[in-house]
This record gives sequence, C-alpha cells and structure tokens, in this order.
Amino acid sequence: MATSADTYQQVTRGWRSDGGPVIDIHAHWHAPEFVELLEKEGARNGATIGKNDRGFVTLAVPGIKSVFQPAYMDLGTRLKAMDESGVDVHALSLTSPMVYWAPPAFGLKLSQVYNDACAAAHRQYPDRFLGLAMVPMQAPELALQELGRAAKLPGIRGVYMATHVNGMNLDEKEFFPVYARCEELGLPIFLHPVNPVGAERMRRYHLRNFLGNPYDTGIAAASLVFGGVMDAFPGLDVILPHAGGTFPALIGRMDHGTTVRSETRHMTRPPSTYLRRFHYDTISHHHPMMMYLVRLVGADRVVLGSDHPADMCYVQPVQWVDGLTELPTRDHDLMLGSNAARLLKISQTVVASKEASG
Repeated sequence: MATSADTYQQVTRGWRSDGGPVIDIHAHWHAPEFVELLEKEGARNGATIGKNDRGFVTLAVPGIKSVFQPAYMDLGTRLKAMDESGVDVHALSLTSPMVYWAPPAFGLKLSQVYNDACAAAHRQYPDRFLGLAMVPMQAPELALQELGRAAKLPGIRGVYMATHVNGMNLDEKEFFPVYARCEELGLPIFLHPVNPVGAERMRRYHLRNFLGNPYDTGIAAASLVFGGVMDAFPGLDVILPHAGGTFPALIGRMDHGTTVRSETRHMTRPPSTYLRRFHYDTISHHHPMMMYLVRLVGADRVVLGSDHPADMCYVQPVQWVDGLTELPTRDHDLMLGSNAARLLKISQTVVASKEASG
C-alpha cells in the first residue's frame, strides 16, 4: 500500500553527502507490455499504429505523435545510464501519448498494463525502480477504480497526471474525487504536459517542447490554485515538472491580478502563498533560474528530475545540481533525494557512506 515504506540500501554509490539514495522523480519509461498492447489493439481504438524506418513502433492520434524507442523501454540500458550518472532510484512514469486519447475502456486497460509493468520492474529491481501510476482521467470513475487497484501494487508510490485532460483544466469538479482519493492514499501527483496549449503555433523549432511544456505546467498549477483544488485537499502533494514552468516566474503578475480583477474575487489570499504547496523538479536548464526558485520556495520543495532519456534531459543530473555552488551541502542532499524520499515514502538505510564507497 502507499502508506508503507521501502528500504533502499545504497551499497556502492553514495553520491549524496549523507549516504542516502539519489532519487530521480522525472524519468520516463515506455513499458514493453504497454507498447505491445498498443500494437495489438491501438488501431481498433482510434490510433494510427505503424513503424518508422528504424523499425520502431509509432503512434499517432490527434495532437500527439509518439515513437517508442529502445532507450525508453529497456531496463538494462536504463540501469547502466543511472549508474553512470549517480542516480540510485528512478520513479518510472509514462510519457506521451499517455492514455487520455483512448476510449475509456481501452484507457483503463492501457493504465492497468502499465501499472502492472511498473510493479514488475520494482519486484525485479526493488532498490532501483518505483512507479507512478497512470489512470484514465477521461473517465474519472474508471480512474478511481484503477487508483484503488494500483495503490496496492508493490512499488507504486504516486500518480502520473497530464497538465490537462483532453483540453479540460485540472480544476474541473469531476476530477475532485480522484484528488480526494490520492490525498487519502497518501499518493503524490506528478504532473506532466501532453499536447500543450498553443501547439498549433509552435510546430517549428521544437517550440512545442521549449515553450509549450512550461506554459502548460503554469496553466495547470494556476488552475489548481484559482480553482480551489489546493484548498479543498490540504494534504495533497503535487509535483510540477520543468521547475514549475511559468508558474513561479509569473507569480507576481497573478498576485497583482487578484487585487484588481473581478474574476478572482473568490480568492481569499494571494496566489504566492500557494507556492510552497507544490514541489518542483530541477529541470530548468539554467542555474540562475534554479537559484531563484530555491530562494522563492525553499530547497525542501525541490526534487531531482532528469527527463531521462529524452534529448532534452540532463545526462548528468547530479552534476547539474552540484553546479548550484551557492547552496549548502544540506540543500543539495534535500534536492538529490531527501525530499523525494519523503514524498515517495522511502525509508533510507545507509549501509555505505560516500567516503566508504569511493
């Protein structure tokens, strides 16, 4: 269950100064079983399934195109990359295409197959992999059904959710029962963009990723604040990708707006007071911006993320955090693993210090 704790023994690595595990909370995995199901049943459920010139399975649905590459699927390759970068634990999460595009019954089936695969990866490598459960939010009643089932699987430690559900913002009331159940189960929600806002204007230069993903994260966070989700569920943990996107950068604009706009008269306190209700990953690709975020929300609200294995990832996420030379060692340790261990309910047993391991 989500309320239990796993114990991780760090035998040979010890990249944190306190000897605890380095935990990457933003690491994508296309489970082979998930891809096999798409190959078998995707076409009859509205997707165009094919293969590219390299033999990789491809999927296309309105607004989303995905290529299932070996680097996203093979656990052995992943473990080698983790070892080379000093990362002990990946919290595995799906990425595009997710499951919201699918008819509800197929979205449920895809979610079940993915969550079961995460549990199997955890069983095989219990000290290396955890899972963030996928649920079919296009049908909240089915999402609740799968949430209850997945929470009992070994290694499932959170929920993976898109920054919108087929164009619906996350403050829609039909999603509130899912948030209530996540809060009850103690499962944090990790958000991630899919088919971001304005994508039709960002087809060139990879702007859909460079700009679209952070924009969409900002919209999602603001919707959760202005829409009352964070007030209704005070025990709910929400993790924002890409260093929070536009949300922290534009917080002053939102604060001012609540003092002059009638649309926000329901707000009883400024949006900036919600900044520490969220956690933020380290994927900013800009040390000064990350220092701004740490000063704004505190190092205890920042968790390591790499975006592995995308071309936009940090190949050496620990080294990147080490580049924040203005921060004390304690803050580095919080960001590299302590904060994620708290969120994912990992009880740390240190059996080898950094000095002893190398």
